[in-house]
Amino acid sequence: MKISSNFDSGNIEIVNVDKHDDIRLRIRTDSYADTFQWFYFRVHGAEGFPCKFHIDNAAQASYPEGWPGYNVYASYDRAIWFCVPTTYTNGVLSFEHTPVENSVFFAYSTPYTYDQHLDMVSAAQLSPLCVLELLGETVEGRDIDLLVVGEPDESKRKIWIVARQHPGEPQSEWFMQGLIERLIDESDPISRTLLSKAVFYLVPNMNIDGAIAGNLRVNAAGKNLNREWAKPDAELCPEVFYVRRKMEEVGVDMFLDIHADEGLPYCFASGIEGIPSYDDRLKWLQENFLAKWVEFSPDFQTEQGYPKNEPGKANLNIGSKFVGEHFKCMSMTIEMPFKDNANLPDRSFGWSSDRAMRLGESVLGPINFVVDKLR
Repeated sequence: MKISSNFDSGNIEIVNVDKHDDIRLRIRTDSYADTFQWFYFRVHGAEGFPCKFHIDNAAQASYPEGWPGYNVYASYDRAIWFCVPTTYTNGVLSFEHTPVENSVFFAYSTPYTYDQHLDMVSAAQLSPLCVLELLGETVEGRDIDLLVVGEPDESKRKIWIVARQHPGEPQSEWFMQGLIERLIDESDPISRTLLSKAVFYLVPNMNIDGAIAGNLRVNAAGKNLNREWAKPDAELCPEVFYVRRKMEEVGVDMFLDIHADEGLPYCFASGIEGIPSYDDRLKWLQENFLAKWVEFSPDFQTEQGYPKNEPGKANLNIGSKFVGEHFKCMSMTIEMPFKDNANLPDRSFGWSSDRAMRLGESVLGPINFVVDKLR
């Protein structure tokens, strides 16, 4: 039996693989940082053997509250991912599986690789509605892709949606794929209506280096991008630097930052109640946007989520808080679960890539409801 993670987004360290029923593993820390939780690895040569896996350093992970109630994802073809029953006991994450093929993959969530990213943005640019632009380069010299959907016009609303500032949250890029595919569908009435009023600026993956490295939170320089928006360093966090520069150039009327949360088993939003500029206009936009999204998608809800910031207490280093204050616009962070959606659980597939894509499609409905009021 061999266990490996030397591939795009891979992450695992081997402690002991001498026994199929007592495989001991550890998750590697992020690049130049002590954060970790994402894992993704391949097991070869265990077909027909009842395997028991134990991740020994789970209790030291960045969000150990994410383990109770969580199930590991597995796949034989890396296309269909299913849940494997998992337990968290005495600080160790354990799961059992008897492979029916000679090679099987396990991951914290359904991965979204760099090849998939390139396929997505390349396919999108084939639409006459979409242009693929390059904003700059990451720390390791990879392209930062921007999809501009719609015909630019000063009178149109400028809607920015970015994803995967935290690379170990691939659900957010699946969300973007669903959104993009619907937005460029010329037969979709909501998309057509929106593009007559707005231009979309979409960054499907803010942290490509970190995603390829198998990081949870940081880029190749060890920076948490979602804490660098107030004063982004062009050398250490160029991903934020170049996106901000483009925002200053074209303007922002609405901003959504797509994430996933390790602990809470729900889809929810974190708003901008705590920014100094929060007023009745922004309150109306936020409340009506969220209420409409609940109508458009039963997977989304507003009862569970993060505590609201007190007035004037928002951390303006965070993307959605900074953009909301700086551009005086509707802005929020969107979260999806790792554990599955407790309101609509799926024991076989959990919070799957398909469900994340459907949620991405659904967000166009509430955007359409508020688009006329964004200015």
